[in-house]
Amino acid sequence: MLWALCAIFALSLPAAAQEASDDTTTVTDPAQSVSVAPVARDEEIAERILEIMKATGWFKFSRVEVKDGIVFLDGRTNSADHKLWARNLAAQTQDVVAVVNRITVVTEANWSFAPALAEIKSVGNRVVTSLPLILLAIIILPFTWWLSALAARGLRRWFLSGISSPFLRDIVARAIALPIFLLGLFVVLQVAGLTQLAVSVVGGAGVLGIVVGFAFRDIAENFLASLLLSIRRPFRSGDYIEVAGLAGSVRSMNTRSTVLLSPEGNHIQIPNATIFKSTIVNYTASANRRDTLMVGIGYDVSIARAQALILEVIGAHEAVLNEPEPMILVDDLGSSTVNVKAYYWVNARDFSILKVKSALLRQVTKRLTEEGVSMPDDAREVIFPQGVPVLQLEGAAERSALALANQEFSDEKKSATGPQATAAEVHAVEGNLGNEQVETEQATADASIPEDENDLLAEKS
Repeated sequence: MLWALCAIFALSLPAAAQEASDDTTTVTDPAQSVSVAPVARDEEIAERILEIMKATGWFKFSRVEVKDGIVFLDGRTNSADHKLWARNLAAQTQDVVAVVNRITVVTEANWSFAPALAEIKSVGNRVVTSLPLILLAIIILPFTWWLSALAARGLRRWFLSGISSPFLRDIVARAIALPIFLLGLFVVLQVAGLTQLAVSVVGGAGVLGIVVGFAFRDIAENFLASLLLSIRRPFRSGDYIEVAGLAGSVRSMNTRSTVLLSPEGNHIQIPNATIFKSTIVNYTASANRRDTLMVGIGYDVSIARAQALILEVIGAHEAVLNEPEPMILVDDLGSSTVNVKAYYWVNARDFSILKVKSALLRQVTKRLTEEGVSMPDDAREVIFPQGVPVLQLEGAAERSALALANQEFSDEKKSATGPQATAAEVHAVEGNLGNEQVETEQATADASIPEDENDLLAEKS
């Protein structure tokens, strides 16, 4: 890039030293009126103008006719300047009243390489003349570039170490160090006499920036959003968030998008502009989360006693926090049940909300069943238009059906009230109550995502 700038400086220098082309003929008007005689006749005027035109060698098939002092010019020439010169010649001739210029300009093909060679020679002369400025640019521009990079590196290491985001540190350091290079560029332009060119380049760059901005609006919008997200940091790597209807733990963020890992193990890329403009729900910003469960008890049961039993079960669970205390409140009166809602807090970083709720529902149901608290199903009206057929069982078939029903009832009661239920059996159903998102991350640890290489959420070392 620096060599390209040097070449631009050399070719953009003022053309004061440019040599003239091989055709050094200069077309000028006659300095004064051409005198012929004290009283010039039309023939004398025509003869005198024609002789001058032929002497120049600029005209072909030239013919001059004069009537009552009016000059009529005919012929051909290959330059509009020569045609104008002939008109001025006739106008300044003695006793000429008016001029009718009918000379035709005919451009002839020029197969000579002389103009091209002359231009090449002129460019070479300008380059030779500009060698000192080129050497100055070669020295100053790389030096200021190196000095700017050195300043940016020093700023990142010693003065901007308090900024945790490497991406934000790099942006701030470059923004502060950029004037050093711009100062060197200004010095070179000032010495070369190209200050006006610099203004034009800056103006053109501004227009180009607007055009590029419209063309790559989405890319620029996502880049600015990533910069603002790096400053505000509404989430960190590993946080479980929900944004734009999508939920997952934050894996990484680049200049275009943020990568989420869903509970199903899928990697979701959401544009940073969408994240910045959407509502962000950060579930792990605080370790503690509140969850609820609903239990329906019969109208024939003491509500206070059922609340006490549920509170006892929930409060004794290892994953439920004592502060804030769990709350057991009557939430609704259903068609056949009194709906009791339990509110409790869980450390979501250590325990899974889903697994804890499953364990609590199972333990509450078991305890209420043991204490004889009824939990009836919603009342439903079933209509049999054709009546209900009744099958009368007799003899061995009847005794077999009754024995099977009694066996199933006995097994159900034993499993619900048996004293053999232990903490190990309770955990055997849900498994480890730890956060399932950690298990998902471990299961997908071998996934390769190119966007993870430039993670803007990475903390400083």
